[in-house]
Amino acid sequence: MSTDALEPDRAADEARRLKLYAYLDAREHRRTYLAIMRLFASTLLADLSAGEVSAALAAAERRGDVPPGEARVETVIVRLKQLVEWGNLVAGRREVVASSIAEFQHGSVRYQVSKLGVRVQRAADELLRTAEGAREVSRELLPAIAAGLDEMLCRLASATLEHGRDPRSAAARRATERLAEQVTTLFLQHGELAATVRDFYAYLGQVVTRYHLVADEISGFRNLLVEYIQKVVEDVLRHTPAIAEVLTRAEFAGAVRELLTLLTPAGSLGADLERARGRRHEDWVELTDWFVDRPGRPSQVTALREATARAIGTLLATVKRATSGGGPEPGRRAELLRLAKWFDEATPDQANTLAAAAFGLYSARSLLPAPEHDGGDDERTAWADGPVLDVTVSVRGRGDRGARGRTSRILDDPLGREQLLAEARRDDARHADALAELAAAHGRLDRVTLSPDALGTLCGLLTDAMAQRERVTDTGSSGDPVGGLRLTVRPEPGRTQTIRTRTGTLQLHDTTVEVTS
Repeated sequence: MSTDALEPDRAADEARRLKLYAYLDAREHRRTYLAIMRLFASTLLADLSAGEVSAALAAAERRGDVPPGEARVETVIVRLKQLVEWGNLVAGRREVVASSIAEFQHGSVRYQVSKLGVRVQRAADELLRTAEGAREVSRELLPAIAAGLDEMLCRLASATLEHGRDPRSAAARRATERLAEQVTTLFLQHGELAATVRDFYAYLGQVVTRYHLVADEISGFRNLLVEYIQKVVEDVLRHTPAIAEVLTRAEFAGAVRELLTLLTPAGSLGADLERARGRRHEDWVELTDWFVDRPGRPSQVTALREATARAIGTLLATVKRATSGGGPEPGRRAELLRLAKWFDEATPDQANTLAAAAFGLYSARSLLPAPEHDGGDDERTAWADGPVLDVTVSVRGRGDRGARGRTSRILDDPLGREQLLAEARRDDARHADALAELAAAHGRLDRVTLSPDALGTLCGLLTDAMAQRERVTDTGSSGDPVGGLRLTVRPEPGRTQTIRTRTGTLQLHDTTVEVTS
């Protein structure tokens, strides 16, 4: 059969399976459907009639879990038939002893929950119980998986040896059972680890998209960054190399084939049998891909490290923006919350005044003469036939004139980079020479002639010193941390500090300037 012929069947099967979720999004009677499905999913091999379901719903109706009137048998039958149509329940019959036709009709039709219906209800209940916060990553499972792989290989060798002696012996059966236990434990541990990692990083992705943070959230995210994510990454880096080493051994592929042969059941339970994890070759390929990189396909461990690096950078930027209040577009969250509080506490008249003051919502007033009518723009021309005003795309589509689109790429210019580095080296050399010249003028600043570079450096230090003057002594000082030069300026009435340069003379009245190394 061709692939094209299979596509309609696959689409029809997907549509049939997706109907199983219909009762969760039903606009009406969703609470009744949930109560019925919880009743069937709470008991193994549940086989209930409409009357038994009605009795259970009556108790739920008294508790307020379902709306009034939903526990009537006629209503329950309609709800059960709808669930059967969606595929969540399966209808059947059995012999009953009844005193009336109505009792026979209500008791002979029995309902059982379908396998997929149980899974949908179990997933729905788990979703409703799940907290909104972060889920703790089961880091302790990483060393357990590493030890479990080694133990599995040991049990595989033991089972192979016993089967080589006598496949039907009790020792061979016990060895195979212990091997199956180890494989099941190993994949349960990996499944729990993978689920917690996915949930935690899904929450982290939800967090990094936040722009505004309140004070309580900042403290929590700081702990999340500094402590928890670091612990997760450290455990991953410590334990995954040992796991990857076992999974990439040359003899591991042969061991998996031998393992699958030993764990293959003697009898067949049907073509649609869903086997436990670890009994198929695809399960071992999935386990290997989680820990080991392949060409063109990075492992989940690599993806975890990359996602951690991106999340830490984004969260740090978010926390920094929230704590510093900086950024090109500072948030207005606090101001808007304060304004909302004012609106909530205001009377109607005060609210109108607030709206007018905050948003400029005043009544319309025309303070200019009416414009001249030209080009058909008069009271007799419909607005659709009047002149057209051109509006830019950004204003028409987004309501603002801000620039959009990706920033231009920064081109790599090796020659320009070398030129800039050479200029920086020349500037550093000139600055060092200026500092050396000022240091040599210690004690005789008024008797030397400074170069332009030395004068520029001196003026910069003098400006910083004047800005840092003390209030009591009116004395200021500044220094160059690279050259180790310090300039001190003090008030001295009657003294004129003269500084000569090649381009002129600088005089500071009632001031003395001292340069020290």
